[in-house]
Amino acid sequence: MGTVIDKVLANPIAGLAPWIVYSLVEGKGRLELSASLAFGVALAILLINWLRGSAPKLLEYADVVFFGGVALFVAVATDGQREWLELWGGEIANLALVVIAVGSILIRKPFTLAYAKEETPEEYWDTPQFLRANYIITGAWALAFIVEAASGWYGDAVLGNSNNIWTGWVIQTAALLIAVQFTLWYPARVEAQGAIAAGESTTPPPPITAFFAQITPLIAVAGIIALFVGDVPVWVGIALIVVGVGLTKVLSSPKPVVAA
Repeated sequence: MGTVIDKVLANPIAGLAPWIVYSLVEGKGRLELSASLAFGVALAILLINWLRGSAPKLLEYADVVFFGGVALFVAVATDGQREWLELWGGEIANLALVVIAVGSILIRKPFTLAYAKEETPEEYWDTPQFLRANYIITGAWALAFIVEAASGWYGDAVLGNSNNIWTGWVIQTAALLIAVQFTLWYPARVEAQGAIAAGESTTPPPPITAFFAQITPLIAVAGIIALFVGDVPVWVGIALIVVGVGLTKVLSSPKPVVAA
């Protein structure tokens, strides 16, 4: 059981759990609930890490500070302030994540570094490859947060609909899933390249097609949603499904080995 908890807490998605809870629960009339639950989750993750003897991470401290501040603000806010936060709370949260991610890069402590160290032997922590990989992965997360913030803003400010299926859910969820997949794929690629360079392995690193093969199914899912929701022409939904399935099949197909 401890091993499962260790693996979960060693992934950046653990530090993002309070933000995910907040985004899923927030909405009209649910401001106190969303802020309280997110703060509770943030505090629980911080305490669990302390109890397991692991140093809490930058993102986990930021979680507690941000959602503690939101919960405190909600407790003393006027009705008008609550209404404003209900409308823009998602965008504020995403922009806060952008600041955390970009800020961690600027201070030369990319927030994914602390998570990567839990699964990497200490002798690799100061190597250029390890540090560069974490700058890139943190940058990928920052880009995902920017996409989420922009999508939410477009839904609220332009479409006037916070619950628009595309701007409120599909695009934001896709950005998160792509960042997660990149976090899994890229370290494996860097590790394999390092092993080859050191003469320790001849196994080729996971190709970029392997990464895309994991995210192209999202295109087909978007097509299914389009057909179900019915807010775009039927042919668009069908085209997305065909393209998503086709690309996934092509990218997932084993490549023939060329004899030397």
